[in-house]
Amino acid sequence: MTENFSTVPADDEVSSAHAIQAKWQKYWADNETFLTGGDDDTRPRRYVLAMFPYPSGDLHMGHAENYLYSDIVARFWRHRGHNVLNPIGWDSFGLPAENAAIRRGADPKEWTYQNIAQQKTGFQAYGVSFDWSRVLHTSDPEYYRWNQWLFLKLYERGLAYRKKSPVNWCPNDQTVLANEQVVDGRCERCGAEVVKKKLTQWYFRITDYADRLLDDLNQLEGFWPSKVLQMQRNWIGRSVGADVDFRIEGRDEPVTVFSTRPDTLHGATFFVVAPDGDLAAELAAEAPDEVRERFQGYLTEVQKTTDIDRQATDRPKTGVFLERYAINPVNGEKLPIWAADYVLADYGHGAVMAVPAHDQRDLDFAREFGLPIKVVVDTTAPITGAMPVIEVDEDGVPIDTMPSLDDQHPSVTGTALTGEGRMINSGELNGLSKRNAIARAIEQLEASGTGRAAKNYRLRDWLISRQRFWGTPIPMLHADDGRIIPVPEDQLPVKLPSVEGLDLSPKGASPLGAAEGWVRTVDPESGDPVLRDPDTMDTFVDSSWYFLRFLSPNSDTVAFDPKQASRWAPVDSYIGGVEHAILHLLYARFITKVLFDMGLIDFTEPFSNLINQGMVILNGTKMSKSKGNLVLFQEELDAHGADALRVGLAFAGPVEDDKDWADVSTTGAQKFLARAMRIAGEVSSPVDVVFDGGDAALRRATHKLLSEAPALVEQTKFNVLVARLMELVNVTRKTIDGAAGAADPAVREAAETVAVMLDLIAPHTAEEMWEILGHEPSVGLVTWRSADSALLVEDTVTAVVQVGGKVRAQLEVPARIGEAELEALARADERVIRSIGDREIVKVVVRAPKIVSIVVKG
Repeated sequence: MTENFSTVPADDEVSSAHAIQAKWQKYWADNETFLTGGDDDTRPRRYVLAMFPYPSGDLHMGHAENYLYSDIVARFWRHRGHNVLNPIGWDSFGLPAENAAIRRGADPKEWTYQNIAQQKTGFQAYGVSFDWSRVLHTSDPEYYRWNQWLFLKLYERGLAYRKKSPVNWCPNDQTVLANEQVVDGRCERCGAEVVKKKLTQWYFRITDYADRLLDDLNQLEGFWPSKVLQMQRNWIGRSVGADVDFRIEGRDEPVTVFSTRPDTLHGATFFVVAPDGDLAAELAAEAPDEVRERFQGYLTEVQKTTDIDRQATDRPKTGVFLERYAINPVNGEKLPIWAADYVLADYGHGAVMAVPAHDQRDLDFAREFGLPIKVVVDTTAPITGAMPVIEVDEDGVPIDTMPSLDDQHPSVTGTALTGEGRMINSGELNGLSKRNAIARAIEQLEASGTGRAAKNYRLRDWLISRQRFWGTPIPMLHADDGRIIPVPEDQLPVKLPSVEGLDLSPKGASPLGAAEGWVRTVDPESGDPVLRDPDTMDTFVDSSWYFLRFLSPNSDTVAFDPKQASRWAPVDSYIGGVEHAILHLLYARFITKVLFDMGLIDFTEPFSNLINQGMVILNGTKMSKSKGNLVLFQEELDAHGADALRVGLAFAGPVEDDKDWADVSTTGAQKFLARAMRIAGEVSSPVDVVFDGGDAALRRATHKLLSEAPALVEQTKFNVLVARLMELVNVTRKTIDGAAGAADPAVREAAETVAVMLDLIAPHTAEEMWEILGHEPSVGLVTWRSADSALLVEDTVTAVVQVGGKVRAQLEVPARIGEAELEALARADERVIRSIGDREIVKVVVRAPKIVSIVVKG
């Protein structure tokens, strides 16, 4: 490799950048430079992973940013002497491919793998240091076979089950959505308004792990963004309270209600059930014809409304009285039962006790329909200090009393009393504070057998069934007698059939059900005819464990080797967008805990450190095809080269911030890289020169960067690292152009330091510089030098001289100067003398070596 590009004219910089790219990309491929070391590699290990892409077309600027950051981290740890695993794969099942195939009348597989090939070319052109020997595609049977294995393992453990329930239905994509895939009442994929539909579907019992998923977030404090941790805590939404059993007149079985405030049971004045729940349907079926008709009409309207809208606090309250009554277990009062849309079928038990005086939604409903409002918490009473006086009768039983709350009564103000206070109108609970009253109320419920302490979660079980073709087939068989039969492991994978003859258009049922030759099969034990399950799995199953498959990507005997998992996992640095804070990350955490319980891995959290990057936007708005404001990755690559694009993005701002493309300067990045390259070309000292005798100021600047750079990378301050590299290039340029000249050993030391560190951000330029400087490739495998602590001690500092509180001079002085000497220098400075004039010096304050403050009269 004798050709170099250190003296290329400025107008040829782009073409030379492409030539350099091609040269070094070929070298990396031919030499497998970034291949992960094997089991005999004794270096410490580091697993760096960027969230794998969906192959929806060419790479875009979001990809350019995400994989730049992961590559910086991977390259950094190689330079620090680690054996780095930095793999790539494709999340290649899913709706976009299927919808594109429907539009084109083509096979989704063909569309998917064409896009994968295009993206792979883009990644290679971008210079990302992936280990290309470990590539995976989730749509390969060799991969999704293990999705099916995982499903069977969850089924064996009682964590996969099938039930009929209301589900989120996208009328556009004609498929079910998990709760996490509904954003503001709309499908996260296509934006269509989501409706409820009752279907029999497969679920994973993630709620069994709710406490661990919540509590283990504490392990991640300081290592994951606090925003993500809070989003997961909110989504899991643990509430502590009591399950309370209410009898329903005319019904044998009691109805259980969860409440965080069992202390307010005496304030319950009505009972509400979800109109789309089974209980409401049962009660309405036994009601008079007129009530039943009103209920059916109301239910039809409710089913058109999203859960988000139903829970909106400003939504007008609606409902239907079912002419049935529940019995309050603490006082025997009859509570009218209403069906109302602000109660959801999948929250708690789909029914609530309404305490309108102390819950705003209950209060709004009570005021709308003229229902009683009973105050049971006196929020005007002190909750600390002396207990209020409680009147008792001659037998010592407390007498319910109502303090003067007329002016604050919710029926008057329209505002529920939700603050702290003491209990009133609550029998034995009177006078107790909220905390004590809750504990006492639970004791009473447990003693009477009408309730018990309980926890409730916002989290719902993970609905994984999808009525689409392009996904992992669910490995279950259905017999005529209703039996569900798992496909034996030795018959996996259950492969997708050919699309030939299938209509993939959304119809509300899976296209696989129409593949007669595929769906009809036999029971592996009896030989009786059975049907395959026609649904496919949610693609978030694919991504819930893929980081483990990279450890054994070619194995046909195990999903992953537990020994390799023990060596490499969990992932040390995981890089991706905050939009995955709930969906992907929560599911991956769940599956990791299941695999831990199975004894296959020895850790309980999949990603030790999480880095979230911001979006790349344009003129303050998100880029999109529909808006016509896209900046195309390939066009920028062609126009400026990979390294200029990488430097421009890295320099644009902090990792977590959005970057406006209007502020990204790839032209400025080109000029910086050209300056760095010219410095390498001008170095004239020999490769083996001893640096000790070089220019002291330049050496200090070099070692200051060597000292600061590791922390900058570990703190993801990549933009600051670029700025520091630019500063060192500028100082080196001045040294070359000054008295020291290009032959000074410190110039070589600085140029080599720039080359090695620049490898993180502009690897092609770094390789070229390293070769120009007389070294064998690859610079990407060179260990960073440590800073010389002796060179980190400043020889001189800038001392500020103030006269009358104003800065009048700055002096370059020895770092170890004494106070007397510093004062003498300050008094002798002409600028200070002029500023003092004929005024009397009152006092001189010296703080060597930085400050001299002269106080004068007048």
